[in-house]
Amino acid sequence: MSKYLATSALMAVSLLIGAGGASIYAQATAPIYAVAEINVKDKDSYDKILPKALEIIKNGGGKYVAGGYNKTKTIIGAPPPNRYVLIRYDGGAEAFDKVWNGGLKDWVEKEGSKYADFRLFNVEAAEMK
Repeated sequence: MSKYLATSALMAVSLLIGAGGASIYAQATAPIYAVAEINVKDKDSYDKILPKALEIIKNGGGKYVAGGYNKTKTIIGAPPPNRYVLIRYDGGAEAFDKVWNGGLKDWVEKEGSKYADFRLFNVEAAEMK
């Protein structure tokens, strides 16, 4: 009987260690939300080049969470630009950096900036308590 108890105890400890390791890994790769404030000056031209940026983001694992043209409502303070976008990267900052350096930065600087002004920042996801 004690042999079964010892085996059960070892299994319980193994599960706890495994869960702890998974928890540490999850904390190390907290999702990142990329927030883009975009003042589009030429909507027709911008819309023609936008699919390329969306493809880069999607191929890099970005998930479009919210936003678009005129989708924000000012509660207090200065109004936001006409396009506001929120994209989630489950792989954290590393995943975002891969997308940014893998083509999105070039798209913003060489194509997007012809028709819009950008402000882009990241926010680390917070654990709900």
